[in-house]
Amino acid sequence: MTKLDLHYTDPRLVDLYDIENPHGPDFDFFLHLADELKAQRIFDLGCGTGLLTRQLAGNGRKVIGVDPSSAMLAYARRQPGAGRVQWIEGDSGALGTPAADLVLMTSNVAQVFLDDAEWATVLHHIHAALRPGGHLAFESRNPDDRGWERWNPETTFARLETPHGPVESWLEVVGVENGRVHFKGHNVFKKTGEVLVVDSELRYRSHAELTTSLNNAGFTVEHLYGDWKRGPFANTSRIMVFVARRD
Repeated sequence: MTKLDLHYTDPRLVDLYDIENPHGPDFDFFLHLADELKAQRIFDLGCGTGLLTRQLAGNGRKVIGVDPSSAMLAYARRQPGAGRVQWIEGDSGALGTPAADLVLMTSNVAQVFLDDAEWATVLHHIHAALRPGGHLAFESRNPDDRGWERWNPETTFARLETPHGPVESWLEVVGVENGRVHFKGHNVFKKTGEVLVVDSELRYRSHAELTTSLNNAGFTVEHLYGDWKRGPFANTSRIMVFVARRD
């Protein structure tokens, strides 16, 4: 199982997650996609605090949120509408074989799988969980954009009002090697003076690498978008949004 950093395990940082990552155009994309596909059984793999998961539930849908973080799921279960969702603590191996219509990985979850063998295993589990013709949708940052070069204290600094009082946060890149970006997230709780520094690492795969891995796992890429408005992907796109069909 992928090692979880403090952003996903420390209850104080979990409380900040939805404040830092509110409903945005990515949520609208996935909600519209679920409607278009008429998906009735949906898995949200790496659902985190379940902000999108709960919005997907309803209208007769069976929605299952899967996440390895007990702290994230504890938060999710306390939120309005949580009862409409089935919550499972685990990784992709917990998906099983339910013949799902749609599996989502949002918020760049695909990048937490650092090792290629681990990523292949995740895709294998997703393939097994989908019915023939079912879909997988996810996004990943485009390495050609080199977005990590914009992760510094000046450009990422934020001051948030939180349940724990004002919090100041920023990112700092430590190193980049072999498609892996190692960075630190700084969080200063102004009320107490406590500082939490979180070590994180993400894997950047190219659109060609991701397409090959999907094909090898038994998927056909139906769409590759370069933004949340379904614009075409280009080398200058900041993100890659994949919609793939299980063969």
